[in-house]
Amino acid sequence: MGKAHNLGFPRIGAHREMKRAVEAYWAGESSLEELEATGRDLRARHWRRQAEAGLDYVPVGDFSWYDHMLEMSALLGAVPERFGQVSGNVDLDTFFRMARGRSADGVETTPCEMTKWFDTNYHYLVPELHADMAFEISSERLFSETREALDQGYNPKPVLVGPLTWLWLGKVKGGDFDKLTLLDRLLPAYERILDRLAGQGAEWVQLDEPVLVLDLPEAWRAAYTRAYNRLTGRGPRVMVAAYFGGLGDNVDLVPSAPVDALHVDGVRGVRELEGVAAALPADAVLSAGVIDGRNIWRTDLEAALERLRPLEQILGNERLWVAPSCSLLHVPVDLAEETGLDEELKGWLAFAAQKLEEVGALKRALNEGRDAIAEALAASSAAVASRRRSARTRSPAVRERVAGLTGDMTRRDSPYAERRPRQRANLDLPELPTTTIGSFPQTAEIRRARRDFKAGRLSEAEYLQAMRDAIAEDVRIQEEIGLDVLVHGEPERSDMVEYFGQRLEGFAFTTGGWVQSYGSRCVRPPVLYGDVARPEPMTVDWSVYAQSLTDRPMKGMLTGPVTLLQWSFVRDDQPRADTARQLALALRDEVADLEAAGLRAIQVDEPALREGLPLRRGEWGDYLDWAVESFRLATSGVSDATQIHTHMCYAEFNDIIEAIAALDADVISVEASRSEMELLEVFREYEYPNEIGPGVYDIHSPRVPTTDEMAELLAKAERVIPRERLWVNPDCGLKTRGWGEVRPALENMVEAARRMREPQPVR
Repeated sequence: MGKAHNLGFPRIGAHREMKRAVEAYWAGESSLEELEATGRDLRARHWRRQAEAGLDYVPVGDFSWYDHMLEMSALLGAVPERFGQVSGNVDLDTFFRMARGRSADGVETTPCEMTKWFDTNYHYLVPELHADMAFEISSERLFSETREALDQGYNPKPVLVGPLTWLWLGKVKGGDFDKLTLLDRLLPAYERILDRLAGQGAEWVQLDEPVLVLDLPEAWRAAYTRAYNRLTGRGPRVMVAAYFGGLGDNVDLVPSAPVDALHVDGVRGVRELEGVAAALPADAVLSAGVIDGRNIWRTDLEAALERLRPLEQILGNERLWVAPSCSLLHVPVDLAEETGLDEELKGWLAFAAQKLEEVGALKRALNEGRDAIAEALAASSAAVASRRRSARTRSPAVRERVAGLTGDMTRRDSPYAERRPRQRANLDLPELPTTTIGSFPQTAEIRRARRDFKAGRLSEAEYLQAMRDAIAEDVRIQEEIGLDVLVHGEPERSDMVEYFGQRLEGFAFTTGGWVQSYGSRCVRPPVLYGDVARPEPMTVDWSVYAQSLTDRPMKGMLTGPVTLLQWSFVRDDQPRADTARQLALALRDEVADLEAAGLRAIQVDEPALREGLPLRRGEWGDYLDWAVESFRLATSGVSDATQIHTHMCYAEFNDIIEAIAALDADVISVEASRSEMELLEVFREYEYPNEIGPGVYDIHSPRVPTTDEMAELLAKAERVIPRERLWVNPDCGLKTRGWGEVRPALENMVEAARRMREPQPVR
């Protein structure tokens, strides 16, 4: 009989229990024993839910207190020396120190670099690779959790990041070398892991290799064959899981290694399913990921069955398994928790728990026939038809406006070289101007005012006054610190996407639709279900009030169209480019209103620009064309004297530097501190034409960097960026930090800029 399984379940819990537990531990408000008890409870609940949905195997090892890539590094003993000797066991304090630069014991150091997991908004911790490193089993968490699942009567399928993906995503440190040379040292560690899992009684092990959907060099393609010929057939049966796209030219690797099962993304790689099935080695299982693990739309079960039938004819029933396309880490836990959504829209959606039910239903249909799930098929078809017919998804006025776009709307009046002197005169800035990215700490008072307003305990007038008071305090502190370009601090915004989505037509919002972004940081993406329009100004009043409090320039703060798109659960019934243009037009109106209200600098953040890049290089051109067009459409309606800023963080930009330049933002700020300005190496080869602010301190760590450290990073930046085009700023917004960290860090940053402005002695 065909089987059903899952690649991974959301770790955070339906009510963000993981977040609360780990933050309480970090704060010293709970013990390690209490933290571990919460983890056991979450895992038991998640396994039970998956088993009740009809899954034959439950994933083990998908749970983590921070990140699954960091878990793999800990398991392998790949701990950089600055975190101390692990002595065969990476304890949780070391684990957290690698992630945050600080653990519960208060010891501080520079954390591991963090960046985006393929084209998702999830962040992973980057492995640090050295030419002489060795690998040994150095964590017991995977094995203890496997034992937990067995003791509770489940059939566990341990999940690990595969050796090729772990190496590919690692960063070479301590001298240049080919990181693929580490594979022969890495594979014995994987063999020992598999041996231990076999000894525990695990029948299957899932090795995640999403690198198989990338353009791989020939040496890496050969390494896949070599690695899996070695890892297969030694204990547990091995399933290689590829997801986030189709295999493309890597489909010819399928018969080259005798893996016991291959999982493929049957949503993004739907056209390849039959070819992959035909290429499988004899007796190998195909896991078809036909339920979308990346988005929240309900599955058309009839269409999914149609995709599965030809595979069943090729493979037979027993060699065809059903699964989501990827881990359900990227979707909220349970739609049943949502009580505020209207019934029509709610009927179009499926969260992780509902996707498990869809997987179970498809398994039953394969094994027992369509009639066995007649009720589920009817409900699915009704939801699909309801969404297709609904008038709320389409606006004739919005579509008419998009159809009337012209090329002039994406071009500033003058090139940057002519705009620059007008902006300098308008803003009156010093050399190496200092600023921040936008948000300031969301204090307990701000969060309480928001909760009280939502609960009706605070009137609208009282809430607005509380936000104005917070803005006034943020402006006062910035002036005392000595920043040159100020921000209003965004106390009124709980999230940089949610705030705008709540004020735009075409968006809906959940109450508990949280997903993990990194560590304990969770976001609640809006549901972008219909055509987008801006009924009225969204930020103008706040920015005008903030500017009234100071003579220094105040930046208007907006989230860009690509980021609004990428960080929402986006409609899948029209091209993403069309939705991006609708968002850009709505933002264009807001930019124009901010300028008309007297704002001399306007920041339109696009941290998700690189994240949205297709994983295959051959698909980049089309995406970059419409992404750049959307940004320019949003920002090009202002005069030459108005300075347009943008911000990008936690992604590698080298490959798309020309597209970033094509945005034609006057100033771009980027993350650069964790990599110690490595990002700026691209500017040695490419002369970026406009102004740039490389982040000089990492806001994702509670550690306060010294003035000397930031001055050193600025000196590195100045070697590749002319001083007259260099800005000084943090890596990212500061809302998740506390003032006890933020103020001294910003004071050190401003002092570093002042020090750099002073004439340097001649040597």
